Amino acid sequence: MEVAMIDVRMTSEERKAIWGLGTVFSLRMLGMFMVLPVLNTYGASLVGSSKTLIGVAIGIYGLTQAIFQIPFGLFSDYIGRKPLIIYGLIIFALGSSLAAMTNSIWGVIIGRCLQGSGAISSPIMALLSDLTREQNRARAMAYIGMSLGLTFAISMVFGPIIARAIGLSGLFWIIALLAVGGLIITTFFIPEAKQHILNRDSNIVKGRFSIVLANSRLLPINLGIMFLHILLISSFVVLPPLMENAGLAHENQWKVYLFIMIISLSCVVPCVIYAEKHHQIKRVFQICVILMLIAEIIFWCSGLSLYSIFFGMLIFFIAFNILEALLPSLVSKESPTGHKGTAMGVYSTSQFIGVAIGGSLGGLLYAHVGVYGVFSSCAVLAIIWLALILKMKDPPYLSSIRIIIPDRIRATYWLENKIKNLCGVSDVVLIPQEKTAYIKIDSQVIDREQIESFLETQDSEKSDNKF
Repeated sequence: MEVAMIDVRMTSEERKAIWGLGTVFSLRMLGMFMVLPVLNTYGASLVGSSKTLIGVAIGIYGLTQAIFQIPFGLFSDYIGRKPLIIYGLIIFALGSSLAAMTNSIWGVIIGRCLQGSGAISSPIMALLSDLTREQNRARAMAYIGMSLGLTFAISMVFGPIIARAIGLSGLFWIIALLAVGGLIITTFFIPEAKQHILNRDSNIVKGRFSIVLANSRLLPINLGIMFLHILLISSFVVLPPLMENAGLAHENQWKVYLFIMIISLSCVVPCVIYAEKHHQIKRVFQICVILMLIAEIIFWCSGLSLYSIFFGMLIFFIAFNILEALLPSLVSKESPTGHKGTAMGVYSTSQFIGVAIGGSLGGLLYAHVGVYGVFSSCAVLAIIWLALILKMKDPPYLSSIRIIIPDRIRATYWLENKIKNLCGVSDVVLIPQEKTAYIKIDSQVIDREQIESFLETQDSEKSDNKF
């Protein structure tokens, strides 16, 4: 039987969807990151401001993101992806505008709370699944992931530059305008989905959280992304004022961020390739946590030495950016077959819980035990994190794929066993009502095209043992 070649070329609609959604996602995340290096410095002049409340203003964004992240993903199945994305961007723009118009720390806190309430990450990923074909979806998701890393670097550099030029209020107005830009792109440039695709590898599935939460191999990863953002946000509650006290004016701090981001991001790709190619993800993970511990100790012992602070920041961000790229890959490898989308939802929620704890805890510690109390507490947290992952098992080096079963073939136990017996297939979960198979494979042995070719050769008459 002649098997048709799989067309992996991106269609114009797919390219439009990927670029559009990637841009909206990036514009949205700028609102979280751009205020990080400046809120503590510029927020001190707000009415009613205190170190504790500035920490709350930084962290409350993460709290409302964590609360609404999963509900937004689930609701998008019922009311549509684009309407929910538009609704989330409107809330985000309103929150940014409120923060821009106020001169009170409580106004900024409420504005940041609204910003986080428009949690559109899950609907964006769901719409991306609707608008891309299965064979191109991994590349589409990778593009979104890369845009997040680039967004973080841009935010750390341009946040201080914009705040210096037009103040904290002006920065929030710029963030509001970026949200309006996202609204325009979503409304006029992103295609409408012809149908909603229930892709369990990218969508959150109701009723499956207990399976993910009970998975002991996912627990250290979810705790890891939470600890990572506690350390990031807590450290940045105090790093900008510390650099200013050490003699580096806040209007010049963007130069340090630019240098550090260029160096740290250049380390990400080689380290991730090494970890994946040589099956050393566990070791690289552990080394990065050790580096973060070393960075916090350097901060703790730095006094007012700018060079020590810069060195600690360089080590911190090398480890941070590598972990940001590595941990989602670990989720993909460790998630139960057919549950990757739900696992990623829990992972993202854990990330934003870390943002919330980091801001609130960092501000509280800063107010009561000072700068070095924050760094010593972060060092203790890094030690706890390291202890948790020392006995972590190596992940299975497998890829998750989703295969549509041809209409002429019945989705049966017989077919599931046939796929499972293929060399290079580790696990299969077949969903009969969706005519879909979720498969874990060793991509060095077998790939999507080989499995689809295998299915084309199957005789539907043999698959009569129905579920």
